[in-house]
Amino acid sequence: MPVTFVVVPQWQGSGSSRAMRLVDGAQAIRGDLPSAHTIVVDVPLEAGESQDSAVARLTSIQLVRDRVAAALASIDGLAITIGGDCAVALAPVSRALDAEDLDPKNTAGGVALVWFDAHPDLNTPESSPSSAFHGMIVRTLLGDGAPGLVPARPLSPERLVLVGTRALDDPEDAYVTEAGIRMLPGENLDAAELVAAITATGATSVYLHVDLDVLDPGEIEGVGFPEPFGPSAATLVELIRAVKASFPLAGAGITEFAPASPEQAANDMPTILRIIGALAN
Repeated sequence: MPVTFVVVPQWQGSGSSRAMRLVDGAQAIRGDLPSAHTIVVDVPLEAGESQDSAVARLTSIQLVRDRVAAALASIDGLAITIGGDCAVALAPVSRALDAEDLDPKNTAGGVALVWFDAHPDLNTPESSPSSAFHGMIVRTLLGDGAPGLVPARPLSPERLVLVGTRALDDPEDAYVTEAGIRMLPGENLDAAELVAAITATGATSVYLHVDLDVLDPGEIEGVGFPEPFGPSAATLVELIRAVKASFPLAGAGITEFAPASPEQAANDMPTILRIIGALAN
């Protein structure tokens, strides 16, 4: 069964003053995807309102979440979500968690979320220094978020594995320790160690999320929040393949491509297509 790509050019979750570059990034990736197996989700032009939630642009984020969920409901088989900002993972990860109840073979395990990202995205609306939802998405999936965004079936912290994470706010750092979240930081990442960390969660399937800023800045230019000392693209591809060799995918996503120019987008596309190929094949 072929993979379906769901392109979501959302920018409203970003805290960057150059957030609209995320739209350009999603469209650049879309241009290299097979059109017969690609769905593009309509993202509103308006920023949206916070509605006193401490989440910037809340209403637009909710609207996009619902549209992504509707698109995913029409898909059989593996869906790979292409952002946009990383908050587009809200509906796809929720879909994977909801599917646990529908799978008669799933009698023990469940879904682990492997979050490749330089940042853990574990702020709450109260702890966020920016009110940008892309810094709250994982904490929201864990059940600690704004009403109207928390999924009906939250992820358990023991099923989360942070990979390549190296830039944490103080409240995020404290929460990682308090909740006992598994984290493989930095650039010296090992495939066997990652597979062992996922195995320790007890999960029987995996959702793979790739925020492109997980990569070392020497590997990719078009990201809004680069952090030094990340893995190479070759290492990232090796890690993805190792996970796929050990666990079935419940879903996957690539987010946060924000090229400054068409030339920069063209320079980065070979790296991005390698990552997509590792997820899809």
